[in-house]
Amino acid sequence: MVTTTHTTTNAAHLAGEATLDRISWIRLSSVFLPLSTPISDAKVLTGRQKPMTEVAFLFVELGTDQGHQGIGFSYSKRAGGPGQFAHAKEIAPTLIGEDPSDIGKLWTKLVWAGASVGRSGLATQAIAAFDVALWDLKAKRAGLPLAKLLGAHRDSVRCYNTSGGFLHTPIEEVLDNAAASLASGIGGLKIKVGHPDGKQDLRRLTAVREHIGDDVPLMVDANQQWDRPTAQRMGRALEEFGLVWIEEPLDAYDAKGHAALAATLDTPVATGEMLASVAEHWELIRHDAADIIQPDAPRIGGITQFLKLAALAEHHHLQLAPHFAMEIHLHLAAAYPIEPWVEHFDWLEPLFNERLRISDGRMHVPSRPGLGISLTDQARAWTQAEYEVGARP
Repeated sequence: MVTTTHTTTNAAHLAGEATLDRISWIRLSSVFLPLSTPISDAKVLTGRQKPMTEVAFLFVELGTDQGHQGIGFSYSKRAGGPGQFAHAKEIAPTLIGEDPSDIGKLWTKLVWAGASVGRSGLATQAIAAFDVALWDLKAKRAGLPLAKLLGAHRDSVRCYNTSGGFLHTPIEEVLDNAAASLASGIGGLKIKVGHPDGKQDLRRLTAVREHIGDDVPLMVDANQQWDRPTAQRMGRALEEFGLVWIEEPLDAYDAKGHAALAATLDTPVATGEMLASVAEHWELIRHDAADIIQPDAPRIGGITQFLKLAALAEHHHLQLAPHFAMEIHLHLAAAYPIEPWVEHFDWLEPLFNERLRISDGRMHVPSRPGLGISLTDQARAWTQAEYEVGARP
């Protein structure tokens, strides 16, 4: 593991009497989480990607003069983790001496610190970890769960499981996973589709529906691997299953194609998880390309950007189902006015000491302040590089 420590002088502007605290210390950690089983979806079957064997995380821990602390994270699958960490190292010193309450201002400052690499993709995914940590700190200082700081509409959110229905999983195991998920209190199930032979998808889906019954909410995810004609044919064939949604039937950036599909199918169309900015999601919204929008806070730049997107989505009466990172998205979904869904993944459990409670088909907002998470010793052991700036509180 490589550890780098850096010190800097306070470059923040002089502040008025409303500034009560300042950021004095930042630690970055590059953590690689190994997956017990290589994961395959339709992108693997089409040869576009290799099976996923690990997830790279960028953790940001912040400390202030008054002793307050926050933690946030971003992540990358298959590639990009070292790049996020490298960008975060370059921009982290700009936050030393700043008021941690000024989150919008600091997001903009971080963007301009690395302006030449743009306002989406890897750059803003690195910024997201800082942004999440700032929101965590603010909620902790207030003594509130993040959802309550934002203004919760509910104390629990409908949840569904994805990790039991990947394409590499034999159908018998998919059925066992489905039963186990429902027995654990999870409310819905998502199954991956996108086999080269669509009939295989239909056979697997038929087996799942017969196994769980007609009343259990069921979704499918094609991971962008259909072209427009295939999506249209498969969409019509899937109508009989009474799905909650069809996810990513087309390329993530094909807003017009998604719009045409959404206009012709009874089954709602969901997409958005792969987009990396609010501006990219706006293309979906303005084209009426999705019934359900699926932003990922770490991918679009953090909680500050997610809240902007959530306001746009609500204005257009869209449903919300954030992608992955349930430790963050539970709080954001709880604060969305229209009843949302949150995606359950148990992959991240080795990273955190705490667990989210699930019962009666819903994931419950914890009473712990902030995000309510802390890193395990195992997460520290999986750390491949660290960087610190400022004076540790």
